[in-house]
Amino acid sequence: MDWLEVSLNVEPELAEAVAEVLGRFAPNGVIIESTAIKNDQESEGYPIGPLRVTAYVAFDDEIDKTRLEIEKALWYLGRIRPIPLPEFKPLQEANWVEAWKKHYKPIPIGKKLIILPAWMETSDDARIPIRINPGKAFGTGTHPSTQLCLQMLEKYVPAGGNVFDIGCGSGILSIAAIKLGAQHAYGVDIDIESIENAIENATTENVIRQIDFTHGSVEEIKSGLFDIQRAPLVLANILAHILIRLLDHGLTDLIEPSGILILSGILEEQLPEFVPRIHEFHLQILEQGKIDDWVALVLQRKTLPK
Repeated sequence: MDWLEVSLNVEPELAEAVAEVLGRFAPNGVIIESTAIKNDQESEGYPIGPLRVTAYVAFDDEIDKTRLEIEKALWYLGRIRPIPLPEFKPLQEANWVEAWKKHYKPIPIGKKLIILPAWMETSDDARIPIRINPGKAFGTGTHPSTQLCLQMLEKYVPAGGNVFDIGCGSGILSIAAIKLGAQHAYGVDIDIESIENAIENATTENVIRQIDFTHGSVEEIKSGLFDIQRAPLVLANILAHILIRLLDHGLTDLIEPSGILILSGILEEQLPEFVPRIHEFHLQILEQGKIDDWVALVLQRKTLPK
């Protein structure tokens, strides 16, 4: 079978929305990749600028209709926030697998981790590999908010302790937590497909026995979804307005008294409104990380006067 490659470059905050649209027409999944890497003297580099979202659609008798539906769906998405027109490129079966693989390169994160597509081996023995199925769009390691969360995770993972991963997506944070020394991770997401993808990735990485992935969110954990209701580390890599909603629903109740909460997915321009809300929940900022316009915060409960 031949394929039609559909791709467009978008700002990072739009990548997952575009991937969701393209994913309706691409049963083999969607690729999100960086278009540029910034290097400096202190790291191996990190993605900057727009992200490229690519999907491969079967080139069959319905291709003209499918292309029209893709253009229409993207047009509606563009009414919310402008996006560029997609590029369409026919591709023969013989070249499809290689075209798919060429998009994926190892992504070093922080000082210890390296993100790989599931089919790739690493020659960097100094880093811990995290293999993620590139056939899914959520949490593949290319987005700055995920990278920030992974960087913070390296520093704050509780050795031999438990981790809650709220909005787990592909499971990348839970998997990384286990590989960095956590005893057990508990991931929840309101999207069933994300749970299935997370289980697949954790199975590939042989850490599934140390992770529970379940449909749900903060309320379900507080109601006894798992065998624990508090953990020394809680992660939430979503979007700012959803993070506030989670705080309103009792996110801080999941943190052990001296535990750590890592929030990522916040745009820098949102901080002036976001930080005062954090203080309402008696949280203090221990550390702040930034890549491009994205920010992650490491938080801990304030010690209140008796």
